[in-house]
Amino acid sequence: MNFELNEDEEMLKAVVERFVLDRYDVESRRTYLGEAGGFSAENWALLAELGVMAVPLPEDFGGLGLDATALAVTFEALGRGIVVEPVLESAVLPALILANCNNADLAERWIGELASGEKRIALAHAEANARSGSTWIETRAVEQDGSVTLDGSKAYAIAGGSADAFLVSARFSGNPGDADGWSLFLVPADATGLRIEQWRLADGTWTASLDLSAVTVGADARIDCNADQVVHIRALASLARSAEALGIMEAMFAETLDYIRTREQFGTPLGTFQVIQHRMADQYAALEQSRALIELATVNAGEPSFARHVAGARAFIAETSLALGHEMIQMHGGMGVTDELSIGQGHKRLLVLSRWPEPPTATLDRFAAAD
Repeated sequence: MNFELNEDEEMLKAVVERFVLDRYDVESRRTYLGEAGGFSAENWALLAELGVMAVPLPEDFGGLGLDATALAVTFEALGRGIVVEPVLESAVLPALILANCNNADLAERWIGELASGEKRIALAHAEANARSGSTWIETRAVEQDGSVTLDGSKAYAIAGGSADAFLVSARFSGNPGDADGWSLFLVPADATGLRIEQWRLADGTWTASLDLSAVTVGADARIDCNADQVVHIRALASLARSAEALGIMEAMFAETLDYIRTREQFGTPLGTFQVIQHRMADQYAALEQSRALIELATVNAGEPSFARHVAGARAFIAETSLALGHEMIQMHGGMGVTDELSIGQGHKRLLVLSRWPEPPTATLDRFAAAD
């Protein structure tokens, strides 16, 4: 197995790291969260210009055509900056859905604008009663005379308040938990009958709840993905989120290491106390285990086992990242939970990533059930 980054991946890593260095610190992050949509429009345009949104997309659609390793490298670097721009949820994930599923006209119309940062789409799939069921869909779709009418509600659409359109899952047959009988529909954000309510997640980023009351779209707005496509897209998105969490863990660990080397108690640096050293050693081991699981997943990209390896990495990192965050806060004391330190900001982001789009127990069940 070759774990060395190639030239494209090294360049991509350097570009994103420079973006983070130039554009992000504790205060700027708080400022961005206070802007419209909870992120910087200037940063969004710059990330698009740097090609970040285009990393895993086919070259035919204006993407870079890079692999899972490049995707992980990108989001790990974004994670180290605790970047608040919804790159995955508003650009990469919807573009992957359009590129891999069966509506070529919508793909042609939207992917280029998603990759360039000109448009944003939010996935509206999660429902209040879904619990851990990824295909629990109560929203109904009725097709008649060349149009489709949608009725129902969606609990979460990340960054939905700043989206130009939504990919809404709706069921046209069967019962809410059935694996088939549903499709995605592209719904404009200004569609008649669509009500959007924004609210903040624990990390300060915005999500939205949707109510759809007789929302009508054309039959050509329908997108069908087969089971293999769903598994592949979900695995890529989960890999990106796990890599982001890894980057945040790295940043929190490095900041805490610097802190305990300089902060003194009883006239002695905290880092000289053996109990502190042991606790930091435990977290370093957890950090390296997390990195190894990400690398194991990326080297199996293209193999039937890829989704299983990603699920294993995500289940481990979702729990381990929170434990690391708790320890880093403990090392800092009470100020570690505040937004005045990136430790507190990072931990809040890890809290969201550990529970979105499903709890780690659900991911672990998927890992155990995979071939």
